[in-house]
Amino acid sequence: MSKKVNILNKIFIIIILLFMLMLTLSGCKEETKKTRDEELKEKTDKAQEQTELLLEEESKIVEEQNAINSLTTKNDNTEIEKTNNSNSSTTKKENNKTNNNSTSTQKNKSTSSTTTKENNTSSAENNKDTATSNNGNSKPTSNSSSVTTSQNNALKSAKNYLSIMAFSRSGLINQLEYEGYSSSDAKYAVDNCGADWNAQALKSAKNYVSTMAFSHSGLINQLEYEGFTSSQAKYGADNCGANWNEQASKSAKNYLSIMSFSRDSLIQQLEYEGFTHSQAVYGVEANGL
Repeated sequence: MSKKVNILNKIFIIIILLFMLMLTLSGCKEETKKTRDEELKEKTDKAQEQTELLLEEESKIVEEQNAINSLTTKNDNTEIEKTNNSNSSTTKKENNKTNNNSTSTQKNKSTSSTTTKENNTSSAENNKDTATSNNGNSKPTSNSSSVTTSQNNALKSAKNYLSIMAFSRSGLINQLEYEGYSSSDAKYAVDNCGADWNAQALKSAKNYVSTMAFSHSGLINQLEYEGFTSSQAKYGADNCGANWNEQASKSAKNYLSIMSFSRDSLIQQLEYEGFTHSQAVYGVEANGL
């Protein structure tokens, strides 16, 4: 009888232990589920932040494009006004010529003798000029080519663009050609707009590092892709005032917000972007790895 009681007690104890084990496992599962939910929530929040940043950058680009379109519209309206003014002035000149022709017909009858005297005087002056030229005292005059209306409009457009955004020389030529200016007019405008291309490269470099993370070499490559020369791109990267350690930290943070990295793999990724080993290590450690 006592053996049966002992067996029943053991069975009861085993049942209690199993029950407690089940409760423990269920609690662990709930904690694991909560931890996973929290991780998913953090990743979702980070993804939302990245999306908001991208939307802000896109809105800036749209604003710049709208400004460019408004400038283009103004230039088109200016061309139309100039065309209308030139047409009206041409009409006035033709009317004046008609009136002058009628007046000159009357004057010719009364001034034939005067014209003869003037011809004699002019022939004498021509003889003097010929003698002077034979003595080698006159200097040759150079005929300077006049600026066309389309060249002047292209020049105005180029200056307007440079007042809003940073352009390389080739980038500005492409933009003017995209607007419809001929290649020669675009080159004339760019060569005469007074731009300092080193200053333009510096302006573009500052814009980049204020919105995205770049290494020194990565920024140079980006500026060269925009059309700046190697020396101009290097000038912009060298003088933009960027803290390359902070840029590495910023880049590491962006990577960690998208996917998981080990310490070594993130260092390798930053070095692949162009950061030095010390900059990459700084960026990784600044983000807790």
